[in-house]
Amino acid sequence: MEPPPRVERPRPREISEEQLGFRPQRAVRWLAPSVLISTGAQSLMAEIFGSYADKRELQGTLPATVHEHASGEELWLDFVADLGDGFDATYSVAALLAAARLRPEGATEPLPRGKILVMGGDEVYPAASTVNYEDRTKGVYRAALPVAPPERPTLLALPGNHDWYDGLTSFLRVFAQRRDFGGWATEQTRSYFAVSLPHRWWLYAIDTQFDDYVDAPQLQYFRDAAANLRQGDAVILCTSTPAWVPAGSGGKTKGYDTIEFFLREVVRPHGASVPLMLTGDKHHYARYVERDGTAQRITCGLGGAYLLGTHNTPEELELPPAKTRVRGPEEPQRYDLVGQYPAERASEWLAAGVFRLPWRNPGFWGLTGIMQTVMTLAVLFGLAESADPARQGVFGQIAAWAPAAIAAAVLVLAGMAFARIDLPKTGQTNALAGVVHAVGHLGLSVGWAFVVRWLYRDVLPDGVAADWLIFAIVVVGTPVVIGFVDAEVVALYLLVASRFGINSNEVFAGQSLEDHKGFLRVRIAADGLTIYPIKLARVCRKWRPNPDGAATDPWLLPEEELRPELIEEPIRIPRPCERE
Repeated sequence: MEPPPRVERPRPREISEEQLGFRPQRAVRWLAPSVLISTGAQSLMAEIFGSYADKRELQGTLPATVHEHASGEELWLDFVADLGDGFDATYSVAALLAAARLRPEGATEPLPRGKILVMGGDEVYPAASTVNYEDRTKGVYRAALPVAPPERPTLLALPGNHDWYDGLTSFLRVFAQRRDFGGWATEQTRSYFAVSLPHRWWLYAIDTQFDDYVDAPQLQYFRDAAANLRQGDAVILCTSTPAWVPAGSGGKTKGYDTIEFFLREVVRPHGASVPLMLTGDKHHYARYVERDGTAQRITCGLGGAYLLGTHNTPEELELPPAKTRVRGPEEPQRYDLVGQYPAERASEWLAAGVFRLPWRNPGFWGLTGIMQTVMTLAVLFGLAESADPARQGVFGQIAAWAPAAIAAAVLVLAGMAFARIDLPKTGQTNALAGVVHAVGHLGLSVGWAFVVRWLYRDVLPDGVAADWLIFAIVVVGTPVVIGFVDAEVVALYLLVASRFGINSNEVFAGQSLEDHKGFLRVRIAADGLTIYPIKLARVCRKWRPNPDGAATDPWLLPEEELRPELIEEPIRIPRPCERE
């Protein structure tokens, strides 16, 4: 019995949840207390329980499909990563990806839509759930390409850490059950995949779950897929993080050790090479090229999430790193940074915008206000109690200052923990930065407490009116005014610390910058592989319904013209036989 015909949703005539079938979301405010607490808890639980309930182990029971797309003389492929955040940015990128042809400024001819769309990780923010996927990703892409065109494109997705926060449950439901994704067809059955491409190119996307390891079913899947590799074949390797950057610049090597192990076990035994590695995770564009060679290592995480700066990006890498734990690694090669977006100077200017933090994250302003109120009250309590004749002994003074001491200790520990979030530097350096950060907050609290005490004792006249005025100053003025100043102290700390490679992510996460987006469009042909890195300097923020468009036309059209441009000149990688 054939399934009933699919009933298409009527084209919306207004931008509403009822007509769109999803609720457009604003960009995540990453320093809002609710987001900090929820994502922190989910990240911790995912890392703790991921090893005990690893969905990848269970995927060994699912069909093991190698996706065949090797026919034809030419194939176009799109790569986008770190999407599913605010509607304006995500839909702006989706609209460009969905267009049948695109001619970015700098291109000599129109570039056709990719026959394959690869989502390279973090398909939703702040954490995976079926509702978040529908509101922030699937619904948005369906609005950009509602119905499949005659040559239906295929969608393949690799999970990132945010997709893993629910143990990969929602990801597998959305991407691995061969359900339509708007006009794109999904065909994968696992969280990793292998694709055969024309002219002896292959695409391997590996799921390493928090840079941990390649599980046994996944390793067997790729070993079976690699049985078709021949001497001189070329593999495009997609990973969920740019592990080559910290490893190649002298940092942690765990993530890259997993990649090196995979190459040793799966790719090299067949004589194949990996001239291109692609990833997202870092929300910028950075391209490294092999010195005296053509191999490329590209990060492009511009699909919709907040922009991340590039001014701390290492200038060169050594891969594999000298500290690798993998036996029998390849001979080390040098890779040079040759392309980045935003440019270094622009990145530095954008980082300075962190002083908008309290306006972009009002909840964080509230958090610093509460913190300063508690600290100020603790210091005022200490000042008042320590002056009491009954508190003049050692134990009396300890009791008087105990609340302030406890609050200060909590603040110092919190500052040290915050400075160790991404640990690009040594633990001692981060710890020192955290202590300095905490001292800034403590200095503000103590200074404000002395100002309040001076007003009460030396400025205001005695009486009930003065008592109520001081009460109002402490419980209203402290959270509003001093809380704002304290949020700016955090902004100053982030700006300075980021110059030393500490909390570099947070200085941009606190701004939730929606502009400066992009993706990669890749052409695979007989003469090799050509990569077109595309940027969108400004996303659209005003949309209008398109109720009378054709079935494949987008539901919403931009009120502000989308102006895609090439980040740099097209990048060419020779086909395998040219390197033999």
